[in-house]
Amino acid sequence: MKKMIYTLMAGAAVSLAGCKEAAPAEEVKQEEAMKPEKQKEVVYQVFTRLFGNTNTTNKPWGTPEENGVGKFDDFTDKALQEIKDLGVTYIWYTGVPHHALITDYTQYGISNDDPDVVKGRAGSPYAVKDYYNVNPDLAKDPARRLEEFQALIERTHKNGLKLIIDIVPNHVARNYEGKTNPEGVEDFGANDDTSVAYAKNNNFYYIPGEAFKVPEWENGYQPLGGEAHPLADGAFDENPAKWTGNGSRLAQPGMNDWYETVKINYGVSPDGQKDFDTLPEGFDSKDHKAHYEFWQGKEVPDSWKKFRDIALYWTEMGVDGFRFDMAEMVPVEFWSYLNSHIKNANADAFLLAEVYQPHLYREYIHKGKMDYLYDKVELYDTLKNILQDRGLTKHIPPIQEGLKDIEHHMLHFLENHDEQRIASPDFAGDAQKGRPAMVVSALISTAPTMIYFGQEVGEPGAEDAGFGDPTRTSIFDYIGVPHHQRWMNEGAFDGGQLSEEEKELRDFYKTLLNLSIDHKAFTGAYDDLHLFNLEKQDEGYDDGLYAFSRSTDEKAVVVVSNFDAGNQKDFRLRIPAELISKWSLNSGNDTVKDLLNDRAFTLEVDENSGSVNVSLAPLQSAVIELK
Repeated sequence: MKKMIYTLMAGAAVSLAGCKEAAPAEEVKQEEAMKPEKQKEVVYQVFTRLFGNTNTTNKPWGTPEENGVGKFDDFTDKALQEIKDLGVTYIWYTGVPHHALITDYTQYGISNDDPDVVKGRAGSPYAVKDYYNVNPDLAKDPARRLEEFQALIERTHKNGLKLIIDIVPNHVARNYEGKTNPEGVEDFGANDDTSVAYAKNNNFYYIPGEAFKVPEWENGYQPLGGEAHPLADGAFDENPAKWTGNGSRLAQPGMNDWYETVKINYGVSPDGQKDFDTLPEGFDSKDHKAHYEFWQGKEVPDSWKKFRDIALYWTEMGVDGFRFDMAEMVPVEFWSYLNSHIKNANADAFLLAEVYQPHLYREYIHKGKMDYLYDKVELYDTLKNILQDRGLTKHIPPIQEGLKDIEHHMLHFLENHDEQRIASPDFAGDAQKGRPAMVVSALISTAPTMIYFGQEVGEPGAEDAGFGDPTRTSIFDYIGVPHHQRWMNEGAFDGGQLSEEEKELRDFYKTLLNLSIDHKAFTGAYDDLHLFNLEKQDEGYDDGLYAFSRSTDEKAVVVVSNFDAGNQKDFRLRIPAELISKWSLNSGNDTVKDLLNDRAFTLEVDENSGSVNVSLAPLQSAVIELK
């Protein structure tokens, strides 16, 4: 989902999202220290509707017949093996739950959606219309769409991969309609008292006495690009109006609001009062079992139960975890409730969330029982600034220092569906420039690494799909993804149409990602080498470089990257005496290997320190194994 405006609810945002930062409890630190060796994970985010589409027409606002659409069946054994061999452990199938879209599926018992409250022709995956079924676009036979997804779950597991899907607890589509609810499950809002703005067990917030109005379109925008459609009449029947997904309380939200969605009520009144139990002092140090026990017998708002049942439905089906959209817009107590129920059903569930306010990170990890949060506003933004010549590599060490108590929980990425493609002109303009940043992102911590499909072959997101602007691969329309299509090679999944440069880039990602999950050093400690070496600038080391080490008792590597796109760097990389001692390196000279480029360097060690003479081409990195 697009990033929230942090002042979203005229003063109520903080009450809805959480409270002030809590320092990590000593018990949590001890618990972390006692856990077994951390496993490095790599998440491959794939926009499911786009992955298998071989059609190259790419007409703006094109229909599925004109532009094509990918299917669950496109994830063949061969495709999944190629993804796994890239160094991937989890696939995030984005856009699986049935969301509002324009294609007519009435013959399958699905109501039509109104273009006035749908973004694009294919619709936003974050405007879910039916949580107990999947997007009919993704099935060869929409009548059997759930069975086709179940087959994909089995196929994914058979190929040695795990999978996650989205759950979007903050909002649902304006036209939410659960046509396939399990027995006893009632739709959102079915029992709401719509005469009041708020009630604890209402699923939505209302604006009594006012009907919803479609936004006033700006800058020439028209739904479906102005194409005639029987429902595109500037009106949508919703009376009384509901609050919009981003918290707008206007009966007529703005065009830049999340007007296609309505906000879920979690028992937080419009003035920020919480109608549910809060967690006792010190509960941030408790495990998911204690959180689960705490909520037993407690009276919780109806929306909590609805989303619990949704998550457990997909967990029972075999989904291995979830990516939670805009988690900070939902109270942290709900996450304690939901995630402890998920972990009670599957202790190994992978729970990833969007949280963009650093002062809330520890709340949502320790109290909300999240496994992982996006490290967006610190590491990602810093790396992007460096690639755009607006930041310096010396800004990285303070980030790692500030997050060291939760480093394992901060998932790293350079691309996802919300962010610009590295190769787009508004980011770096060249996929090659992402190489050093990708090395740092993937290897600097024990946290998971995520890449977005097509990133590994330099996809620039240049297509004008209809809704929204290029630089991001469209999530709202039917479109082809050209660089990815060349790798897909009409379903052969062998890279047969890639250029030599694109093949070489994918090989780089493959080497890097497999190194990150296979080498034991990357489950160990981080030590910064950058600031230490900056003091030795007469040795050729400068702020166009970045260096750090990762180590366990058995293994130690030094990672160094050249962010300079125009200049080779020849320098002496110094290793402090305390690390030489920690790693028990013997005095003298030794040949050490660069694992990323299959070449050798010489390590020189004396009683005071160690050093390696390193040469890096523009944008090149080295992973030097010292032990």
